[in-house]
Amino acid sequence: MERDRAIVRTSALGIAANLALAGFKAAVGLVSGSIAIVLDAVNNLSDALSSVVTIFGAKLAGRGPDRGHPFGHGRYEYLSAIIIAVIVLYAGVTSLVESVKKIISPTTPEYAAPGLVIIAVAVLVKLFMGRYVKAVGDRVDSSALRDSGRDALLDAVISASTLVAAGIFLATGFSVEAWLAAVISLVIIRSGIGMIQEAISVILGERADPEFTRAIKETVASFPGVYGAYDLVLHNYGPNTMIGSVHIEVDDTMTAEQLDVLERDISHAVIAKHHVILAGIGVYSRNTRDDRAAQMRADVRRAATSHDYVLQLHGFHADEVEKVIRFDIIVDFAAPDAEGIREAIKEEVQRLYPEYSVEITLDMDISD
Repeated sequence: MERDRAIVRTSALGIAANLALAGFKAAVGLVSGSIAIVLDAVNNLSDALSSVVTIFGAKLAGRGPDRGHPFGHGRYEYLSAIIIAVIVLYAGVTSLVESVKKIISPTTPEYAAPGLVIIAVAVLVKLFMGRYVKAVGDRVDSSALRDSGRDALLDAVISASTLVAAGIFLATGFSVEAWLAAVISLVIIRSGIGMIQEAISVILGERADPEFTRAIKETVASFPGVYGAYDLVLHNYGPNTMIGSVHIEVDDTMTAEQLDVLERDISHAVIAKHHVILAGIGVYSRNTRDDRAAQMRADVRRAATSHDYVLQLHGFHADEVEKVIRFDIIVDFAAPDAEGIREAIKEEVQRLYPEYSVEITLDMDISD
């Protein structure tokens, strides 16, 4: 797959660049006695390790579905993103500890022109690598590559701070590299924590992008005979695997055969246009046999949406034989008492139509 090849190719480039930079910086740092340069070299090694993790993650995620994992192994990429974030966090903590030690027991660094040139080159290389890796990560939707790219950009800042410290020392004789290293370490730690939070959020299950969900609903509702698409649920099993379900509102006169054809057509259109597998399509029946139902729907909608926190009413159906009114409401997560709102609406509709029993399903605000 081209996506996997792009991830491996980009990560391999990162490994080569980081190993070369680590070797040069380690030599310069040890000769000059600069803790900042040595820590910078260690950081390059951690970046190389991050790229190795990215490659393994992509390989594991690329494995197809099997009996034990019918939805594939795409979530391995999110696990690799967490591992990379932990590496970044560990590098930041280690750097902070060493910086504090140097602040407490300072040493006088020795800066040589060749070493400063190497660091300057490293800044340019890291800026290029950071922007390139992050851009590829955005293009192929790889959180691991995006994290590696952000880490590389942080490394560019670290290397630049070393040059600033060298300039200050050469101009004034005052060494500030330990203090600068401590500040940069805190930035790295914060970045690592942010990466972990992002990866965990994806694994827990995030709200789908509003534009994406609206586009899917528009595609579903574009079919003749479909009055609306509701309750869209999407499950992310990796960057290339998204499975979902949706409800459609159709006339109560549609036959099972007509519904079967319609649902198949919708499924094919959604997977072709949005690359989402609709594992299930539920049905809301729309009254067509009774003219009174339209007025009842308007009355019930007006009563329900007059309550604070009610975002939507859908799936209305009035059963004239059983004398039952059924509909669903979506209540905002910010509502202090969603069940209380449901009961209040039920009582109000019951007063409007006392001859009917009222059944209200409380739906979750899952997608826009």
